[in-house]
Amino acid sequence: MEYKQFIFDKFGFMGVDFLNEIDKVAIFTNVDARNEIIREGQKNRFVPFLVKGLIRVFTLNDGRELVYYYIRANDSCLMTFSSIFTDYISRVYAVAEEDSEVMLIPISVIQKWLIKYPEINKIFYYEYDKRFSDVMNMVNDAVFHRLDRRILNYIKQQIAITGHNPIKLTHKEIANNLGTSREVVSRVLKKIENEGEVFQSKEGIYICENVRRV
Repeated sequence: MEYKQFIFDKFGFMGVDFLNEIDKVAIFTNVDARNEIIREGQKNRFVPFLVKGLIRVFTLNDGRELVYYYIRANDSCLMTFSSIFTDYISRVYAVAEEDSEVMLIPISVIQKWLIKYPEINKIFYYEYDKRFSDVMNMVNDAVFHRLDRRILNYIKQQIAITGHNPIKLTHKEIANNLGTSREVVSRVLKKIENEGEVFQSKEGIYICENVRRV
C-alpha cells in the first residue's frame, strides 16, 4: 500500500492509464546505508526514484570525492536520467547515506513513455531545476568561500537534510566530500569550535546557534 501511495503521489497527474503501466514495471528495492547504487562507468539499466532515505551523488578524482547533490525522498537522479540520451553509461557514483527504499523504472520503458506520455517531462524538468541549483550552490561555495565557511556550510547542510543536531560526521567524511584532507578538516574544525560556531562531542558535531553548551 505504501508503494502504491508513492506512485500515486508522484505520478497521479499522469492519469489512470499511466498509473496502471507503472504499476506493472516498477521494481521496489531496499538499499542499506553505505551501499553503492551505481558507479562511474557502469551501464545504467534503470532510472531510480527515491521512496525513502538519502542518496549522495558524486564523482572521484585522485581518490577524493566531489559531491554534486543529494537525492532526497520523492526525488530522482537527474544524471542517471540524462544518460538515456547518450550511451547509458553512468558518469557519477551514487551511494546510500542511510537505509533507503528505491523505485526502479527500466530505461527502455522511460524512453517509450517520453513519446507516449510527454507530460512526464514535467517531472524531469523539475528535477533538472533542483539539481542545477544544487550544483550551482556547490560551485559558488567552492569558488567564493574559504574552507572554514565551506566546512560550516556542509555541516549545516547535513543537519538540514537529516534533521539531526548533533550530526554524526567523521573528519574523514567531511574531507572526502569537500575534496581536502582529514588533517586540514580537523584543524579548521578546531578553529571554528574555538570561535564558538560548532561544538564537538562523542554524540557528533553541534551547530552552536541551536544548542547551549553545558
